[in-house]
Order: sequence, then C-alpha cells, then structure tokens
Amino acid sequence: MPWSLLFWLLAPSLAFVVVLALVPGGEPSPRRRAVQARLRAGVAGQLDRVAARVRHGRSVPPPDPFDALHVQLRLGIVTQHLQQLEADPHAWARAERIIASQLAYDALLADACRLAGVEVFPRAKGDPWERMREEVELAARGWTW
Repeated sequence: MPWSLLFWLLAPSLAFVVVLALVPGGEPSPRRRAVQARLRAGVAGQLDRVAARVRHGRSVPPPDPFDALHVQLRLGIVTQHLQQLEADPHAWARAERIIASQLAYDALLADACRLAGVEVFPRAKGDPWERMREEVELAARGWTW
C-alpha cells in the first residue's frame, strides 16, 4: 500500500517534468550556452582520441620535439623572407615571389598543424582565413616563430 501511494504521488510530477522538457523555451542564458559549448568540445575531443586509437590501433605517439623545432625555425625564416619581400618595392618579380613564399609558408603551417594535432581543413591554396585559423590554433598551443 505505501509503495502504490508513493507511485501515485510521483508519477504526475515525473510526467509534468517530461512535458516541460518537450516544450520549447526561450533562448538559453549565456552561461548555459558556454557550459553546453564546453561539454560539446570535451565530448568532441574524447571522440577524436577514440577515433585516432581505432584508426591506428593504438594511441598516437607524441611528435619528435626536434621535428617541431625544425618546422618552427623554417616558419621563422620564411616569415622573415616574406617581410623582406613586402618591404622591397623594387624586387624583381615581386608578386610571384611573394605568392611562392606564401605557398611555402602554408605548407610549413600544415606540417606544424600535423605535429601539433590541429586539423587542417581542405581549402583552396593560399586561403588567408585558413592560414589565420591555423596560426591562431598553433599560437594557442604554444608555438612561436
């Protein structure tokens, strides 16, 4: 008898909660959106790690630090070369040399992203938005050049 009484008292409240959950509400608060975004990012990171383990059959080994250092040095050299080209208005075939240097810089950025674990999206060559995204991601991971 007491269990049936408890059931008849809790069943309507549970049904009410389910109905309220199905009713669309207003915009969630900024705090709730931030928590949801953090949870989504955490779940996505876990899924990426699981997918990498499934693909490779084991966890991905960390990159060699000397490879990362080599790529950082090359990025610095190419960046300095690009700055010199942009500063010299009388350079011969300046536009072609700048484009070639930017493509080399993009290739080095892709190598750096591979070493740092940043995803490189397939975009057109020389896409400035993708270049900026990769630079920001690398800087967030502590890369300097």
